[in-house]
Amino acid sequence: MITIEHHSKTHEFKTLDEAMDWAKQLGEFVTIKFNGLEIAGKFGVDGITSGKFSNGEPYTWKKRRRY
Repeated sequence: MITIEHHSKTHEFKTLDEAMDWAKQLGEFVTIKFNGLEIAGKFGVDGITSGKFSNGEPYTWKKRRRY
């Protein structure tokens, strides 16, 4: 059984796919628990497009390589 905690309520799902789909549609911070593991976050968040976040803020992080 997969559970999702959201606003102090627990929702149960049969599969992880069902739980992830529900969390993505919800678009809010949740905690998914299964097999002794916990995954927390906001699922289904948009990525970076044209150097900007989905809210319009610029994405400025760059990986610095040390040689």
